[in-house]
Amino acid sequence: MPHTNAASLALLGAGLALLCAPALAASSVTVYGRLNTAIEYSRASTATDGTDLGSVVRQTNNRSVFGLRGEEELGGSLKAVWQIESNLSLDTGEGQIASRNSRIGLQGSYGLLFMGHWHTPYTEATMGYDPYYPTTAGYMALIGNGSASSTDNVENTSSFDRRQKNILQYRTPQWRGVSLWLGEGLPEEKATVPRNPALYSVAAVYERGPLNATLAWERHQHYQAAGRNDDALKAGMAWQVLAGTRIAAVVEHLHYRTDSGDLQRNAYYVSLVQQAGTGSVRVGLAYAANGTGSSTDTIGFFRSGAQTHATQFTVGYDYPLSRRTALYAYYSRIDNARNAIYDFAINDLGIRAGADPQTFALGLRHNF
Repeated sequence: MPHTNAASLALLGAGLALLCAPALAASSVTVYGRLNTAIEYSRASTATDGTDLGSVVRQTNNRSVFGLRGEEELGGSLKAVWQIESNLSLDTGEGQIASRNSRIGLQGSYGLLFMGHWHTPYTEATMGYDPYYPTTAGYMALIGNGSASSTDNVENTSSFDRRQKNILQYRTPQWRGVSLWLGEGLPEEKATVPRNPALYSVAAVYERGPLNATLAWERHQHYQAAGRNDDALKAGMAWQVLAGTRIAAVVEHLHYRTDSGDLQRNAYYVSLVQQAGTGSVRVGLAYAANGTGSSTDTIGFFRSGAQTHATQFTVGYDYPLSRRTALYAYYSRIDNARNAIYDFAINDLGIRAGADPQTFALGLRHNF
């Protein structure tokens, strides 16, 4: 990977062609949001060491948001684009402005260049493949090794499913259905962390007609230790087979490099969304293989060794009450092997090795 300064200049240089028109023509602002909460009955089976967490009835917030977005015509094909998206927690009344995807940038015939606080290209390339993203049942428990709703290069060093602070991104125009997404999480922690961490994320995305496919790669530079990098590689495809049937699949390989050695793991995910009457049946199945390598560390939800694999199964039904409002129900369960510690990535239960977390949810969602 090139030196950090060089990578930053390369991303900026890719968007310089956008800066070519001085005139102001028109501007627009859109208010939007999503309110999404559920009542859940959740429990975990007895862990390998005999720990029994019991069960809990809880109200969970599934990433409700309030946002503003807009654009301003600058002449020719060039326009300024911006977005401020904030978290809303309907269950607790908490929230923070600009805590979710927020940016300012320029878009034109040469693509889109923006900076801010945004999902990495690696994350965004496949999150639409999961019909339960982002809820308790989301695939982030096994795919991506957890979820970081908002993080920088030191706050979360395990997850490859992340919204990255201080990120610079460039996205090319589509050419025969293909576009390239580039992102760099700038190394602003260098002044406080001697290992100088940074993030680089790339996704090649194909979208034409009923088919979406992607190949994505991400590097976490010096996250675990100075001079050692973590890498993630995944391939995915979503296909609208018929008018009421969509299938999707993801294959992922994670590779961490720690002071005690390497840690690697493969994971797989498939989903089905099938129209059934007015609503749709939604099924997700994920499998994380045993961790391998000489590392003795536990990173996120996994570690190396026998009996560290896990499976997650989710099934549910989504029933629209209108174009904007829907009722939904789902059941999700993670089956951990004896030494596995996978938990829900959102609204976790805090399990111990060998326990199997499960949840049944009944929820209401409204988009505006």
